[in-house]
Amino acid sequence: MNIIAEVRELKEKLIAYRRHFHQYPEPSLKEYKTADTIQNILKELEIPFIKVGETGTFASIQGTKESTEPLQQIILRADIDALDILEKSSHDYRSKNSGVMHACGHDAHTAALLGAVHYFKEHPETFSGTIHFAFQQAEEIGAGAKQFVAAGLTNDVNQVFGLHVDPNLELGEIQAVPGPNNASCDIFTIDITGKSTHVARPQLGVDALVIGANIVTKLQQIPSRLTDPMEGIIVGIGKFESGTRYNIVANHAHLEGTLRTLSRESRVRFLQLIQQIAEDEATFLGGECTFSNYDAANVTINDSESTERAQRIAQRLVSEENVITHLEPSMGADDFADFLAEVPGCYLRVGVRSSSDTSYGLHHEQFDLDEEALLLMTQLHIDYALDFLNE
Repeated sequence: MNIIAEVRELKEKLIAYRRHFHQYPEPSLKEYKTADTIQNILKELEIPFIKVGETGTFASIQGTKESTEPLQQIILRADIDALDILEKSSHDYRSKNSGVMHACGHDAHTAALLGAVHYFKEHPETFSGTIHFAFQQAEEIGAGAKQFVAAGLTNDVNQVFGLHVDPNLELGEIQAVPGPNNASCDIFTIDITGKSTHVARPQLGVDALVIGANIVTKLQQIPSRLTDPMEGIIVGIGKFESGTRYNIVANHAHLEGTLRTLSRESRVRFLQLIQQIAEDEATFLGGECTFSNYDAANVTINDSESTERAQRIAQRLVSEENVITHLEPSMGADDFADFLAEVPGCYLRVGVRSSSDTSYGLHHEQFDLDEEALLLMTQLHIDYALDFLNE
């Protein structure tokens, strides 16, 4: 890996940052001490920042390089929240907060972005324009990126860049794929109100359980009969609660499900169809239906020009054969998509697997990573920002 000397000199600091965050993980929207640590580092470096929501941080560094072109702005982003998982590793840096763990690599994301902060603080002469650093809360519940967007922090920005660790990739491999990379995520609830009666006299009641069952069955026809088989669509019901006793017609049913799509247009269309199906089925049997939806993440769509830039940079760092440029998208979601819906950019995946200890999947209670990847992640942030701002 072609890592510059200034980044290699940061190695011990990057590892120390990552292990500190790993030892003191905090769940989504409760990352108070994590935010304090980040903000204290920024204060020590005399870098201005603002708070976003209660636990987000948005810092900025102005370049001093002269330019005759209009000055550009770029956001580099890292997510900072952890998961409600009991860690089962034996490392001396394992979580000290029982039941909470950095099992998705956000500790590494944060450390690498802080590494880029250190570099650009020392080298503002290497770029013109502005680099913003978004330390974003609540990615795991899709409640963080939208706070940065709502605060207007993407309004005048020309580019956005982020990355995610990936134990499916070997250390030194980088995935940079244009177009849809991750599905959208909507989390919907359907509440059905019926009317209780004895099961021996069903005509006197309204069976909310049957209505719910009809809805579940009919929703499965969206991906199987209303969608091109080559288009990625998932409609899943993960929770169905109804009834109180075997001989009572249920007067209420509660369903919780998710819609995942790889198209922003399909997302809008099928959300409307899910609601319509639920309401129609309830009406048919004389019940009432309430539909609500939580917008957890947009479709993660990498801009083609930005991805070409990332591929070119990655090939310089790890060689062409180690850069993955074609891959089927994942139906998992990431709310970095909410930045990409506002600003063109690219989201990379960086390999962190080098042994059996670093081969556990994301969200596994023994997840860990090869910390050499921290250097590559830091370098990617630096090179992408410089390439964009100085083109």
